[in-house]
Amino acid sequence: MRMLVLGAGLQGSACAFDLLQEPTVTHVTLADVRVATLPSFLQQRADARLACVALDVRDAHAVRAAFAQCDAVLSAIPYYFNAALARIAVEVGVHFADLGGNTQIVQEQKQLHDAACAKGISVIPDTGLAPGMVNVVAQHGIDQFDTVESVQLYVGGLPQVPEPPLGYQIAYSIEGMVDYYTTPSLVVRDGTPTTVSALSEVEFIKFEDGVGTLEAFHTAGGLSTMVYRYAGKIPVMEYKTLRYPGHAAVMLAIRDLGLLSTTPVDVKGQQIAPRDVFVKVAGEALRKGKPDLVALRVVVVGSKDGVSRTRAWEVVDRYDSAHAISAMMRTTGYTLSITGQLQAAGAIAPGVHTPDECIPAERYFALLAARGVMVREIATPETP
Repeated sequence: MRMLVLGAGLQGSACAFDLLQEPTVTHVTLADVRVATLPSFLQQRADARLACVALDVRDAHAVRAAFAQCDAVLSAIPYYFNAALARIAVEVGVHFADLGGNTQIVQEQKQLHDAACAKGISVIPDTGLAPGMVNVVAQHGIDQFDTVESVQLYVGGLPQVPEPPLGYQIAYSIEGMVDYYTTPSLVVRDGTPTTVSALSEVEFIKFEDGVGTLEAFHTAGGLSTMVYRYAGKIPVMEYKTLRYPGHAAVMLAIRDLGLLSTTPVDVKGQQIAPRDVFVKVAGEALRKGKPDLVALRVVVVGSKDGVSRTRAWEVVDRYDSAHAISAMMRTTGYTLSITGQLQAAGAIAPGVHTPDECIPAERYFALLAARGVMVREIATPETP
């Protein structure tokens, strides 16, 4: 397998690191506008199979040439590049997967389905943690029932030790966090897609394994296209973000004060968007880089053979101190790597599919387990 990873940041580097663990991967190219010093965990694992190259994904000619040299392209760069990159991948005839996170972009990529089938390749957007892993777990849960009444998805990336005032550290991008906290969340209620306000309907979820009680609230993006796929089929389907208790109230106050607004205001004669100030100031304060954890839970209520029941699945993953790889990188970068390997191995049917539509859950869970990321069914959880 010849693999091309776009983006030499933490997620792309974690993806490259994971690819290099697989003997059948013969070549890994890590591409970015500038490839600076690699993280120590990747430097230690790098061998002759790894090449770092400069590539500007806005240069379509250079992108086509790079895509033609590989079997699969794995995109760990901002979501707004992925529609154009997927089109080029289909033109060239190479598998493509990305971390996604924007449902509108996914819908654009879906328009490439017939062309991808004709080329015999697959395109899989939204292959990170949420959307991504959590959607595969949710689909696995749905598949265990004859009829489903509700599906609840919960995911959070958190510091292992919370610190005031937010009990949070940046796990990927503060711009992304602000987007999720200001964009209405799309859910399914009474079988119909509808929106609810971000940071709303807080509930408390108890985790074992030393995590404790977390709060859960609505944010955008986690369900991806499952909202439309199951509209009219499942009465309730919702996604919520997990944080330590008290986080939502602080962020709601910040938002309601207008500090996340993109509308410029006059500050001593200069027009400044409050959000830009918040991103700059809070982003630096929250970039702590301390050991983290990822908590995930999916709860499905339905019936099987006429018997109603509730079943739940969970992931709790922590910072890998041996390699200095965060839990967020493991559950996002590794999942991107796994997806690309499944594509290159011919385990995914041609076409454009989201992970819940195409990834074989049991095989996927086994591959995650081999990396120490355990998806396990748990007893029906109790509300604290």
